[in-house]
Amino acid sequence: MGKGHDQQAQIRHRLRTERGNEFVQGGAPVALLYPSPYRAGMSSVGFQWVLKLLRDAGFQAERAFLPDDVPAWRKSRVPLHTYETGRAVSHFPVVGISLAYELELEGLVHALQMAGIPPLRADRDHRHPRIIMGGPLTFSNPLPAAPFVDAMILGEADDVVVDAFEAASHTEGDAWLDAIAALPGGYVPDLHGETLPAVAKASDERLPAYAPILAPDAELSDMFLIEGERGCHRMCTFCVMRRSTNGGMRLVTPERVLSFVPEMAPRVGLVGAAISDHPHLVGLLEEIVGSGRGVGISSLRADRVARKPDIARLLREGGYKTLTVASDAASERLRKDISKGTKENQLVACAKLAAEYRYKVMKVYMMVGVPGETEDDIEELIRFSKELSSIVPVSLGVAPFVPKRNTPLDIAAYAGIKTVDRRLKQLTRGLKGAAEVRPTSARWAWVETELAQGGWSAGHAVYDAVMNGGRFAHYRRALQAIDDATRAPWRQVG
Repeated sequence: MGKGHDQQAQIRHRLRTERGNEFVQGGAPVALLYPSPYRAGMSSVGFQWVLKLLRDAGFQAERAFLPDDVPAWRKSRVPLHTYETGRAVSHFPVVGISLAYELELEGLVHALQMAGIPPLRADRDHRHPRIIMGGPLTFSNPLPAAPFVDAMILGEADDVVVDAFEAASHTEGDAWLDAIAALPGGYVPDLHGETLPAVAKASDERLPAYAPILAPDAELSDMFLIEGERGCHRMCTFCVMRRSTNGGMRLVTPERVLSFVPEMAPRVGLVGAAISDHPHLVGLLEEIVGSGRGVGISSLRADRVARKPDIARLLREGGYKTLTVASDAASERLRKDISKGTKENQLVACAKLAAEYRYKVMKVYMMVGVPGETEDDIEELIRFSKELSSIVPVSLGVAPFVPKRNTPLDIAAYAGIKTVDRRLKQLTRGLKGAAEVRPTSARWAWVETELAQGGWSAGHAVYDAVMNGGRFAHYRRALQAIDDATRAPWRQVG
């Protein structure tokens, strides 16, 4: 009972401390399941926005999350249930899933199992909930998720999500699947196979999306999250949200953003793929900070911060202790190759601003294993990071490059586990005592690549791997066993 009881007490505590959770019973019941823990799910604007849209349309929409401690929850034998009423997720006629990235598929398998729902669509029948998926993953390659769901909304679901859930809730037989297939972005695996429709694009009138519930236990604690813009006008070749996706960057006026900020919000988080490119960002930050609130931004471009130093000043006044920017490739040559464009002098300017405004550290997001990268590029990164660290303490957040569908680098090779590990060791040794290096796993980046490039068979491989224990060795065995005649040679482990 111990840990299971503790988790139930934790849920009750979270509900007591949330603000803005306007739950009303009545209407068609829907469970929205986030396949990562509460801290992540409640920091997702998309998850909370869909919850609000469904509630506004009269649904009794409730939330469920992957438990913080999966083994303890399994041991308790309590079925996975919603936060609002404690109803078992398996007892809902319709379940909505939000999937952010490929490696969350494991969490989805665990969550469905703990709910008492067979994870694979092929193992379910009319007695089980109808399952609809959306989320950021649908912009790139959601095919590995197809074996687990009945239908998806690809892209921006704002305009169609209510129609999709209406069809799932009130249409008899399989006709609900036809109704979803007819919607913009509607994908039904049993009807479409592995051919994906175009992603949906929301009307500008729907913007901005925001997260109405303030949650102290969220990753972004007690922060009101709202879009300042949607999309991106830049052309980075590795990014799914580049200019060609859904019309590029769509701005929300500062006045409209501020009109949604509730009085109770102690902090405001501005969300958007290119929020630091908003032409009125400084004025918006001034309004938020001037109201006595803390402020956060989802992403910062070094060139914008360098040109508009007031961004760094206002973020510091709004409570920021870490100035975070992205460099993305190890050298200026590589950044030019991937159309990133960030220059060393811009990063130096950011470091000087971080020092001037007394940030504790400047964090720089970085990729290794970018196509065309050599050890000389890593040496350039080491040299330059030491230069930055002479100005302000530096932390490098380093991730292996993973090629994504629907980007120009879709066909690029994953550098290989051994190569990435070697580059990470080179970087860590070279910066020992000079800068912190926080790398992510080269092995799990290979798994992510396999899923990012895979089809339905990759989803079945995830299921097999999770059933066998979920370790890397299980994933490697399952993914390499895929009988895929189109498998490129570079997609092998290496």
